[in-house]
Amino acid sequence: MKAGFIGLGIMGKPMAKNLLKAGCELYVNDLNKDAVAELVAGGAKEGDYETIGKECDIVLMILPNGAIVQDVLFGENGLTGYLKPGTVVCDMSSVTPTESCTCAEKLAEMQIGFVDSPVSGGEPKAIDGTLAFMAGGNEADFEKLKPYFDAMGASALLIGKSGSGSVTKLTNQVIVNLTIAAVSEAFVLCSKAGADPEKVYQAIRGGLAGSVILDAKVPMMIERNFKPGGKISI
Repeated sequence: MKAGFIGLGIMGKPMAKNLLKAGCELYVNDLNKDAVAELVAGGAKEGDYETIGKECDIVLMILPNGAIVQDVLFGENGLTGYLKPGTVVCDMSSVTPTESCTCAEKLAEMQIGFVDSPVSGGEPKAIDGTLAFMAGGNEADFEKLKPYFDAMGASALLIGKSGSGSVTKLTNQVIVNLTIAAVSEAFVLCSKAGADPEKVYQAIRGGLAGSVILDAKVPMMIERNFKPGGKISI
């Protein structure tokens, strides 16, 4: 296994570390040189776009937004100046379906595969390697990426054509974010009404209100741990 990995932020850094644990030969790139140095210390190699393009048949990216993805791929001195025909690019960023389709169309003209595969699970699951991957693209490209998904996650599913992964991520985000908001309001209510939030949580988690989100977020709220796991803009 050899791949390029671009984007070593809250999600990308632990995901890249799990690839190294799985024995992947990894070339990493990020504007944050401290993050790059941490991965290099763990066994990765630092690579600029030229090195990644020439050395790697698989390129994985997880970046802050679609504009940055487009710039990394197609900007001046971007990756597409160096990628070989037959390479597969996997964008794991949270971007719009339109942006994913644009990338897929442009890369197809260069005989380069593209899979949009955003992830669900947040930083904790990125760290423990149990992310869920939701992918859009063709099956052959998806199968080439499957060993990498398996090293970073617990599940990976090809939803359909290009853009389908990003549509699935949007669907996921609607449910997750509205549920987090509802849980937050509900526990403010119970706290202000004088009930013990911990006991309320234990009482309801086995019923219809129980969910992965409830179990992930309420203990953090009770501990007053409001460290962000990402930006609202994403």
